[in-house]
Amino acid sequence: MAVDPSRGWAAEALSPEDDEESTGGLVSVLVARKHRWDRASVCGYLVDVYCLGVKNAFGPDIKTDVELSQFLPEYYAAYPAGWQEVPIDLAADIVFGAVGYARGLGFEPHADFAQAAGQLGAWEGPPAITFGRGGKPFYQSGPYDNPRKVIETLERTVGPPPAFDYLVVGRA
Repeated sequence: MAVDPSRGWAAEALSPEDDEESTGGLVSVLVARKHRWDRASVCGYLVDVYCLGVKNAFGPDIKTDVELSQFLPEYYAAYPAGWQEVPIDLAADIVFGAVGYARGLGFEPHADFAQAAGQLGAWEGPPAITFGRGGKPFYQSGPYDNPRKVIETLERTVGPPPAFDYLVVGRA
C-alpha cells in the first residue's frame, strides 16, 4: 500500500511496506467520536489493504473514556508498534478505499460494515492510497477464509497468476 504524499499525511501514519509484511496487509482502524461528555461512540474495522477489503467490523459501541483507554491496547495487541492517531480522512481513505478496491476484485465488505460505515463520516474519494502489494492483489489466507473461493474470484476478475499473488497458510 502506498500513500500519495500530496495529502500531507505523516509518513509514520502508515506502516512501511516491510512492516506490513508482518501483518499480511492487515490494518486495524478504530474510530472514536464523542458521544457525551464522558462517553465515545466507537467503531472498528479490520482491513485487508492487499485484497479483501473490510474483513470485519463492529460498532458503534458506546464506551466511557476509561473503557476506551483500556480497550485501545487490547484492540491493537497484534501490532508490535501499537497504535497511532491519524486524521479521520486518512482512516476513511483506508477503509472506504479498501472497500472500493476489494469490490473491483469481486469481494464485498463484512456484513457488519454497513452499520459501522457512518462513523467514518462522508467520503468523497478517490483514495490517496494505492492498494494491493507490489502493484497487484495479494491474497494471504486467514482462519475464516475459503481460499479456493477467493482464488477463483481473483482468477475471474484479474486473470490467473501472475496477475495476482497468493499465500495459502496450511491448517492443522
